[in-house]
This record gives sequence, C-alpha cells and structure tokens, in this order.
Amino acid sequence: MALAPDPASVSVAAKGIVPASWDPLILPIDKPSGWTSFDVLRKLKGVSPVRKIGHAGTLDPMATGLLIVLSGKATRLMNHFLTQEKVYEGTIRLGQTTASWDAETEVEEERDAGTITDRMISDAIAQFTGAITQTTPVYSAVKVGGERLYKKARRGERPVLPTRSVTVHAFELCERRGADLDVRITCSSGTYIRSLAHEMGQALGVGGHLSRLCRTRIGPLHLEQAWDLSAFLDEAASEGPQP
Repeated sequence: MALAPDPASVSVAAKGIVPASWDPLILPIDKPSGWTSFDVLRKLKGVSPVRKIGHAGTLDPMATGLLIVLSGKATRLMNHFLTQEKVYEGTIRLGQTTASWDAETEVEEERDAGTITDRMISDAIAQFTGAITQTTPVYSAVKVGGERLYKKARRGERPVLPTRSVTVHAFELCERRGADLDVRITCSSGTYIRSLAHEMGQALGVGGHLSRLCRTRIGPLHLEQAWDLSAFLDEAASEGPQP
C-alpha cells in the first residue's frame, strides 16, 4: 500500500495561484450553496488532467465554505484532513423545527421563541460545549441496517438514530437577532452542526434548526485561501495545468 505524502511537501493551490501540476495537489474551494460536494468534484474533473480526485470532508448542499479537494497522490491525505479541527459559522433559528434539522426541508412546527432569554441561551451553549454525545440526523449518509438513513427518511420511516461522541472546543454566540442566533463553532471531526442546532432548540423547549452554515477552516487551511469555484474553472481551462 502506497504511503501518503508529507502534507508539507504538497503544494496548495490557494486563491489566485493556478497549479502548475495536479499531482499531487491540495485545492481549497469555496463551495457554493445548492451544490453537493460531488457536484464540485464532477466540475473539476472536467478540467483536470488527473483522473484521481476526491475531497476531505463533505459539506451539505445548503452549506457554503471550505471544501478541500485532493488530486493525484494527495488523495492519500484524505484521513489527515478528515481528523483535523474544523470551524463553522452559521445561524440557528429558534422556534422552528424541520425534518432535516436544517433549511433543506420544510418547517414542520413553529413555537414562540420570544420567551427565551439571553441567559437561557448562554446556559444551553454551555451544555453543548466540550465532550458531548450528539444524535445523527435522519437525513444523513450514515448507514443503519445496511442502508443510508436519508433513504429511510424519504420513505417516511423513523429509525432509531445512532449517536456519536464529539468535542465542541468553542461555541460562540456572535449576535442574536430575535429568534436567529449567529454562532461560530470550533469542533472535532464528525460533528454535525445541524444536530447542535436541533438539540439546542430541544433543550430550550422551543425547537430549532440550522438556517445557514459556512465552513471557514479545516486544520491550517482557511476559507480566505479558497478559490471561488467558477473563477478556478475559468482559470484552469485557460491555463491548462499539467499532470
């Protein structure tokens, strides 16, 4: 089995730097909303001279932000990036619940969140900071009984949802706008931010869901380094980088 290259030895095609070679290559992309992570790979494969291309950590279609694309021998670094700390910025909307725990599905129930005080929010944030156990969303790719949960959800099934242990290193309230809480979360790999939104809403007694999400950092790589996808596709097509 081939060994992974030293991450420090692999070039990073940061914003504005068109890669001279795609093998090996670390390519930070700012994923647009409405795109799946696979959609991004499919577009990049259209301009890449290297067949082997993948990503280190998926983002839901609703989410935007840093998606690390790995090309050629750099695909062996996938586990290196998957295990690194991540930072997200998003908005939790209190008083509204959805089946997917984010804005991908319709609001199912509404409750008045006007009685929720700043102190109650602060206490709830403390409850979900540190080493915690969280529930996996039913609209996820996790397999239960050999089938992905989202397939069960689409059939209207209500399976027992697995839990996982994660670490929320920092859970910051940046601004409160009525029922909307703008937050910044630093967490371990495997953390579902929409689970935090859902479970925090449950703890406050009014429900909640994640209405916006942007990943701003994975390990040492920041969103500021990431290429706009359309801009990179245009540059790569015109420059014609080599394998």
